[in-house]
Amino acid sequence: MTDQSPPPTTPSGPGEPGPSDPTSPVSGAAPGGSPASGADPGPPATPPGYDAGPAMPPGPTPQAGPPDPTAQGGWGPPAGPPPGWDPAQGGWGPPAGPPPGWDPAQSGWGPAGAPPQGWAYPPTGGYPPGAGPYGGQPWYPGAPVGWYPPGHGLDPNDALVTPPGAGVGAWFERCGGALRRGWRQLVPIMLLTQVLPAAVLSVVSLGLDPSPGWEAQAEMDPAAGLPDNFAATLVTLVAVLVGGSLLIGLVQAVGWAAGSWVITQQATGQPASVDAALRYGLRRALGLWGWTLLVSVLIGIGFCFCVLPSIYLAFALSMAGPVYLFERQNPIGRSFGMFHARLGLLLGRVALVGGAVIVGTVVPGVLESVGTTGIGTDPFASPGTAVLAVAVIGVTAVLALPAHLAQLIGLLITYAEQRAHEAPVNGAALAAELG
Repeated sequence: MTDQSPPPTTPSGPGEPGPSDPTSPVSGAAPGGSPASGADPGPPATPPGYDAGPAMPPGPTPQAGPPDPTAQGGWGPPAGPPPGWDPAQGGWGPPAGPPPGWDPAQSGWGPAGAPPQGWAYPPTGGYPPGAGPYGGQPWYPGAPVGWYPPGHGLDPNDALVTPPGAGVGAWFERCGGALRRGWRQLVPIMLLTQVLPAAVLSVVSLGLDPSPGWEAQAEMDPAAGLPDNFAATLVTLVAVLVGGSLLIGLVQAVGWAAGSWVITQQATGQPASVDAALRYGLRRALGLWGWTLLVSVLIGIGFCFCVLPSIYLAFALSMAGPVYLFERQNPIGRSFGMFHARLGLLLGRVALVGGAVIVGTVVPGVLESVGTTGIGTDPFASPGTAVLAVAVIGVTAVLALPAHLAQLIGLLITYAEQRAHEAPVNGAALAAELG
């Protein structure tokens, strides 16, 4: 009990909270609006996007009952459509503009844009990239394994180049593909530049060969000695054979260059006609002929010493022709380098080609020898025997056509495979080098 009256309560004015106003600060609250220790902090602030609905007028507390579906009192829709939503399309529309760093001119990410936050180049491991308790893995620049960009690198489906490690089966597949695509052009080219010159030289040699007459004379008179004009006849025969071989070698060089052009063009999907191929062969024949002569001389010198050196030189110089056509420099040195860099691979491929050539030429040669021997010592003594001799030589020369095709296709596909082992290359790049 005290004699003092309680302090008067100041009436609340307009806009001022009163004691019953829930927004008025509680007695003992800390300055700045934060509640004092132990005080009830009150309900949390209204989250963004929550619609409390219209204010309820003061009155009695409503009784519990079923909720009013018309009352908002919950999470309402946002103020507008989400970013990227197109009401006209009824779905997500395209963004307003390209993302940062996108270069429309390059159809990709250009260097001007800033990389996303946390991006590290090159990747160093960890999460996010460039972070983490463990060290990053070594970065190897270049395209992912097994991915071949168009026009570059190694294509496992290339029709001309056998990828490294594909094996002899892939090599045979490309050889067969070249024959299937180009036999209509390769057959007439080989007939004109390989078969026909060889047949002409065989006919001339048969007509000038004095050995049957010499043998008949020796049988009739064993003590007669050397035939008359032996030296002059022998020199004439050798001169004709050597000169004819040189001339035929030039014609054959036209065929090798033309056939290589046909195979390369068709492997890239380009048209290749016989006349265009022969025109290309004429442009490149002289240089190819010169290098072929030098290779033949080297192999002949090796044969004079022993058979094995000549065989070694034949294998080591097998790539000289394609090297000249595609690279135009140092054919002999480059061929030696390819042979010693991948000895087993090139030795196996060239051995397959050489076996096909030997079988394809020895069998027709034996048939020609047997066919012309039964005609007589002088096949051109009468028109009948002359026609028969020419027919035998022509047929056996045509039988050697598969050997010419195997040599051309096999060596060219082998050269392309050797190039693939040195650096990424494809048929289009080789066609551009060939010209």
